Amino acid sequence: MAPRFSVLLTTHNRANLLRYAISSVLSQTEGDFELLIVGDGCTDNSSAIVAAFNDSRIRWFDLPKAPYFGYANRNVVLRQASGEYIAFVTDDDLVFPDHLALLAATLDKSGTEWAYSRPLYVTADGVVVPFANNLLNSDDLEMFFTLWNHIPSTCVMYRRSCLDKYGYFPEDVPASADWKYWIRIIEGGNRNNFDYCATPSALHFTAIWRTTPDKQANEVTAAREIVAKSSWWPGSLNVPMPSGIAEQEVFYELIQRDGFVDQLRNDVVRVVERLAWMQLSDTPKRLKTLQNQLDAVHASTSWKLTAPFRTARAALSRSSEQKL
Repeated sequence: MAPRFSVLLTTHNRANLLRYAISSVLSQTEGDFELLIVGDGCTDNSSAIVAAFNDSRIRWFDLPKAPYFGYANRNVVLRQASGEYIAFVTDDDLVFPDHLALLAATLDKSGTEWAYSRPLYVTADGVVVPFANNLLNSDDLEMFFTLWNHIPSTCVMYRRSCLDKYGYFPEDVPASADWKYWIRIIEGGNRNNFDYCATPSALHFTAIWRTTPDKQANEVTAAREIVAKSSWWPGSLNVPMPSGIAEQEVFYELIQRDGFVDQLRNDVVRVVERLAWMQLSDTPKRLKTLQNQLDAVHASTSWKLTAPFRTARAALSRSSEQKL
């Protein structure tokens, strides 16, 4: 009988992290799944890491390197997925034990085709940054379609029927093919076939704030600056990283502890509410600054517009006096 879930885990030469991603999937409260691990041209000991788990739900696809980020290989494996729901995990991310259960419940409750949970970005120094972009808000959705994507693939689940209706990942896109695919699914469903789970269900590990001047990097950097200047950022979202140990290992051990995930989720709510209040409190000052800037621009523009008319008026006046 086909499993309820097909989990696609992609990897490329990250054997040191792969074990934690696999372990987080195998720890799911929903055990009726197949774990399809896509090796995209691995030349390290990833095969040995996968084989060491000895779990019948795991299928290992050791494929030659595909172009770009290996979306062609993902499509090869997706065509063999048999679950009712499709979920994704990358080799350097972790999912919480109820990840599959939460996203399936979100889809079942709303009857939609595609859903995602609140993204949590984790920096290399252990700061967890919650994102608050709700695509059910029309302006957030428009920015998602036209400007940027804050949603890691690990946060996404959709119904397998989407493969038949909307196709597979684009294979000729150098980067962000998953983002383009999510847009295709949502557009194909007239923008009303998706839902949002505000409860975090995964950790997305990234160091983009160090190197990439994009929207995500700017927001992660801003959060880290708040952490550096404040004492209220919760400890579960600011975990010290021991030297020589991958942040994935540290957080995987924490996730296994009773109560940690619940504490982290409660702290995420606190942080999001605090940041929202800080933004709201700062709004009058921002508006005053903006008004002053607009007044300055208006005054400058007004002078530039009226100066020629003043000159013309003076010339007309002189002309009239001469005639008299």
